[in-house]
Amino acid sequence: MNVYYSDHYVLPLPEGHRFPIEKYRMLRDRLLEQKIIAPSDLKESPLVKPDILELAHTPDYIEAMRTGNVEEQTLKRLGFPWSPGLYDRSCASVGGAIAAMEDALRDGIAGNLAGGTHHSHADRGEGYCVFNDIAVATRLLKRDGRKKRIAIIDLDVHQGNGNSSILRRDEGVFIFSMHGEKNYPFVKVPSHLDIALPDGTGDETYLSHLADGLIEVRRFDPDYIFYQMGVDPLKEDTLGKLDLSFDGLMKRDELVLSYAYRSGIPLSLALGGGYAKPIELSVQAYSNTYRIATDVFSKGSVSR
Repeated sequence: MNVYYSDHYVLPLPEGHRFPIEKYRMLRDRLLEQKIIAPSDLKESPLVKPDILELAHTPDYIEAMRTGNVEEQTLKRLGFPWSPGLYDRSCASVGGAIAAMEDALRDGIAGNLAGGTHHSHADRGEGYCVFNDIAVATRLLKRDGRKKRIAIIDLDVHQGNGNSSILRRDEGVFIFSMHGEKNYPFVKVPSHLDIALPDGTGDETYLSHLADGLIEVRRFDPDYIFYQMGVDPLKEDTLGKLDLSFDGLMKRDELVLSYAYRSGIPLSLALGGGYAKPIELSVQAYSNTYRIATDVFSKGSVSR
């Protein structure tokens, strides 16, 4: 399975910033150390070009992020200070999503060790999300006529308001978001299917709702899946408010990935959120998802 990384693009953050930027390199190292992927599977994410970003974003917003001519209120919503590294890293995150999509079309599955920036809207970023990688890649697939029915399965604990604001009126797109009811964003943009969960939801209830949601995905009958594999539903996540265990998250991944494998639907992974303390717990959960993915797509079953 080819996996794209962009953590070599430096994003300078001030001392004490709450975003755990180190998790991306930690995950890449862990995947290699645990032999979940081989060194030959790792690929450097290409930088997406502005004309491709324009499939989902306004030219004015792209240019503002490129040059740093960004309004203070926009940066406040985004949660990051502007820097040239912010633009480059964000372009690499989208480039990795597109490259993973291309590889998944050929191989069945591929991953991006970034992305899942589902709070980014056409004209602005929010919630640590600059450009919306899944929206850009979805529009690219549709523009080129290679896939007709695209499903986004978004299991990040935060509702994908940017995915919905950009894509919900696009023909042949189905967005399924399962998230914390009272969590960010506090004003949701409706998806095609939203399952909002109360604080403290544990493994059993979560997995039951997921099974119901996947029934609706099957009815849509997608021919491509973007899987937002955020691990912030984990009990130890500082922003999650749900109560999932590592085993619950792995069963979640098994449900989604086995469905795609059995149905012959190509799927690409987007990293999404993870804010546990210590951050090693989020990294462990991310790596578990990749372990499930490699097991399912190499053997057709999961052994743990």
